[in-house]
Parts: sequence; structure tokens; C-alpha cells
Amino acid sequence: MRLFLAINLPTEVRREVHAATTSLRESAPDAAWVVEERLHLTLKFLGKQPADRLPAIEAAVACVAGQHRELLMTLGGISAFPNFRRARVVWLGVMQESRLELLHHDVEVAFDELGFELDGRPFRPHVTLARVQTPLHEARLKEMRRVAKQTDYRSEFIVRSIDLMQSDLSTAGPAYTTLVAAALRSG
Repeated sequence: MRLFLAINLPTEVRREVHAATTSLRESAPDAAWVVEERLHLTLKFLGKQPADRLPAIEAAVACVAGQHRELLMTLGGISAFPNFRRARVVWLGVMQESRLELLHHDVEVAFDELGFELDGRPFRPHVTLARVQTPLHEARLKEMRRVAKQTDYRSEFIVRSIDLMQSDLSTAGPAYTTLVAAALRSG
């Protein structure tokens, strides 16, 4: 099973993001745009795992979630990794928030204890909008950057769970299944 931990966006927020980024998608139709139903923030990619590891993974997710209260997530601002001149990933920003960073840290620690490799990169929370697999022409990249700057989308929502997701790859793109929605403490 190919697994990852995510914060899934509520349906209405996914719909808003998709609508707000219509012009952006039109500016670079050759990019691999994430479909509305798959928009999420990845907390940790776990990779391929045997089914017998699932109980320990589920327990770790539940333990971390139980240590954290629900939190407010703020979305806004579009950019690219590494930048728009050499865009490989186009993303929607997530405001840096200490409680989100602590949640991510605790996920890393819990999964390190299960033998998963620590992610040594700084946590840069974002929602991937597109992947650029074939380098785009410079004019296309400039247009995408211009449209991104003009896209004024902001939203907030309450994060209520950490979701253990299964990703099944196919020629039609990945299909995501939520295996566990580990609830954060309310209040």
C-alpha cells in the first residue's frame, strides 16, 4: 500500500480553490493540475508499506492527533518550487502557524520511532496545485507567474483530523482513499 498523512481540505474549500485558480490552469494547460477532489496538504509521505504495518501506523496517527487541538488553517498566495522561472510544482500557500508546525514535528517524531526516515527539510506547508513535468516555455512561465500574482484567494478552515491516505496509481492519475481520519481534540 502506498500511504501518506494529510490534512484534507473541506469540500467547499476545495471547490473555492478550484474556482479561484481557473485562470491559472488556463495559463499553463500542459502542467499536470491536481483535480479538485485531491487537493490536500501532505504532512508526511510514508511510501509503500506492507499491510501488516497498518495497525502500528494507525496507532501512531491516533496518538499524535490525540495530543493536538483542532487548529485554524489559513490558505492564500500562489507560488512555485523552486520558483516560477523553473517551476516544478505550483502551490497554494498555507500560513505558517506554530500549532501546525508543532503537529508536523510530532508526526515526524512519532514516525521516526516507527523507523520512518526523518524529513530533514524545513516544513513548508502548501497545497500542491500542479506539477510541471516537462519544462514550460519561458513566455508560458511568465504568464503563469502574472496570473498567480493576480489570483487573490484567501480562506480559513478548522483542521479537525489527520488523515491516513492510501494512494493507488493508475494511468488516469492517483486515486486517494482515506483509511483513517484521526480526530484532533475539539476546543
